[in-house]
Amino acid sequence: MLRFLLIPALFALSTAAVAAAGAPGSGAATVDDARLRQADREPQNWMTHGRDYAEQRYSPLDQIDADNIGRMVRVWSYETGLKRGHEATPIVIDGVMYATGSWSVVFALDAKTGEELWRFDPEVPKAVGAKACCDVVNRGVAVYDGKVYFGTLDGRLIALDAKTGKPVWSVVTVDQSKAYTITGAPRVVKGRVIIGNGGAEFGVRGYVSAYDEKAGSLVWRTYTVPGNPADGFESAALEKAAETWSGGEWWKIGAGGTVWDSMAFDPDLDLLYVGTGNGSPWSRKHRSPGGGDNLYLSSILALDPDTGELQWHFQTTPGDNWDFTATQHMILAELDIAGKTRKVLMQAPKNGYFWVLDRETGEFLSAAPYVDVTWSDGVDPKTGRPQENGSATYDESIAMVKPTAFGGHNWQPMSFSPKTGLVYIPAQEILGAYRFNPKEILTSEHFNTQTDLAIFATLVREVVAGHLLAWDPVAQKEVWRHPYAMPWNGGTLATAGDLVFQGTADGRFLALRAADGHKLWEFHTGSGVIAAPISYAIDGIQYVSIVSGWGGAFALVGGDAAAQAGVPSKGTVHTFALSDQAITPAVLEEMLAGRDEKLAAKEDLYHRWCARCHGVTAISGGAVADLRHSAPDVRAAFVEIVQKGMPGVGMPAFGEILSEDEIRQIQSYVEGKSS
Repeated sequence: MLRFLLIPALFALSTAAVAAAGAPGSGAATVDDARLRQADREPQNWMTHGRDYAEQRYSPLDQIDADNIGRMVRVWSYETGLKRGHEATPIVIDGVMYATGSWSVVFALDAKTGEELWRFDPEVPKAVGAKACCDVVNRGVAVYDGKVYFGTLDGRLIALDAKTGKPVWSVVTVDQSKAYTITGAPRVVKGRVIIGNGGAEFGVRGYVSAYDEKAGSLVWRTYTVPGNPADGFESAALEKAAETWSGGEWWKIGAGGTVWDSMAFDPDLDLLYVGTGNGSPWSRKHRSPGGGDNLYLSSILALDPDTGELQWHFQTTPGDNWDFTATQHMILAELDIAGKTRKVLMQAPKNGYFWVLDRETGEFLSAAPYVDVTWSDGVDPKTGRPQENGSATYDESIAMVKPTAFGGHNWQPMSFSPKTGLVYIPAQEILGAYRFNPKEILTSEHFNTQTDLAIFATLVREVVAGHLLAWDPVAQKEVWRHPYAMPWNGGTLATAGDLVFQGTADGRFLALRAADGHKLWEFHTGSGVIAAPISYAIDGIQYVSIVSGWGGAFALVGGDAAAQAGVPSKGTVHTFALSDQAITPAVLEEMLAGRDEKLAAKEDLYHRWCARCHGVTAISGGAVADLRHSAPDVRAAFVEIVQKGMPGVGMPAFGEILSEDEIRQIQSYVEGKSS
């Protein structure tokens, strides 16, 4: 799974030699509230999902910059061995990287070399994949007090020992008889592990929960939509919310509002922010035929992190009718607005508006469309309430709507640079077709949507595109964009080196100048990228990492448009550094000296005589046979084949060059790589 890359035409060193070059630290044991609150003081680490509690995804590291980015090379890669979508943001703490792949598999790597330290498979039953609306993905872990926390697709929250990967505790956070799933990354706030869930497409009631980090016991749970009024309400906030649901029995069909992704925390204000999802079903005619805003669907909620009690809310799409979730990435920052420094929360949810709110009070400050918006004619300048127009209120005839359920921006994280004052958004333009289905049935096995996929199939090749958008949140206007032929591109990273990094659906990883969007560097990853990059430093060297692996909602549903990516669905962690720092004669000599003598002899023989065609570290580039996967009869005849060659396929004979013992050493090396 590990590929440690020095110079492609040379050879790759053994895992043992790489490990000998520098063992990682054990800093996870010292991650506590103080370190998380002061994460910005540790630019060498990426300690939580958005690097720090503000979730800006801005790295203060500037060793790699707009002037030297051309010298950045891949220094190692790690193949996860998993297919389907890879959406994780890695966590890096004191030289150790923690990340996840599809099916909720977790792994820890030496962040300097890519060597696998441990791997944990929670063995999610594959049947649970039917409950996942948007692929069997996972967006990452949280690390705290020597433990790694993550959610599983089947609704468990698990704590692992950060050093060994062994389970410490596990708790089921959902009713597993219903269509709940977990794909989002947890956060740890004040010793509590915060986790939400998904499932609104199949009829569930949304909530967010806090668990004690040591014991895994439930501390509090906050529901986002009201349940059956006859049973009473869990809080005054839900009793008030129930007044905005009218004429239906929403509690029988779930109602929705799941907290399936974004969170942020302000330790000074002591407020936890969560975004809530769409209604269940999508169409309000089913769940609330009498109308109403249907609180707290598609809303930003500010909660007391000690109790889960609602402090304020802001609804970005009242009475959501289109799956315009507000679960998209939230960023906390200080902005100069009208001559006054304001503590703000920024979000670009699915509905196409970029929102700036006062994060202390929830006061609306400004909003503007960051993509083409047809469902609304603007927002009320005082309240921020979107002004819905009739053209998007669908019935049994077709309504064409932009954005659509894929969103003007989906879960892929955006970033904010305090240097430029710009937000970098993975934006997209997709035209949707909605039509009310009066016979809509909600079950855990049938996808709930009012999007007419048959009509969508005729539109999708003509009306989809993506772009990286640089947005001024104060002026509420576009500054620049970098266009893509496809939507569903990866999250972004801004750095102090005046760079913005982003992976693309068609399998590229780009660096652009943050001020004007000029493309400076490009790397082909071998699979579509939907995750977000990170940056960290070890021993004075800055690294940039990205997880690639095509998948997610658009890859599943997008048909021909998604197929245009033309990339395989395989997971890989790619890590980069400047070439003059990552590769030096001294580093090479040190690694060569650390190799096992017997392994070194085998390795050198293979790379001298075989790597030219069969690839470094015995990994074929695909043009000729991959020797690691040779059939049993080929393995049995390995010596004879090497001695006599295979003229019919262009393989030369080595019988007069290599002894039988040397050939067997080569075979031993290859077979060692296949294990």
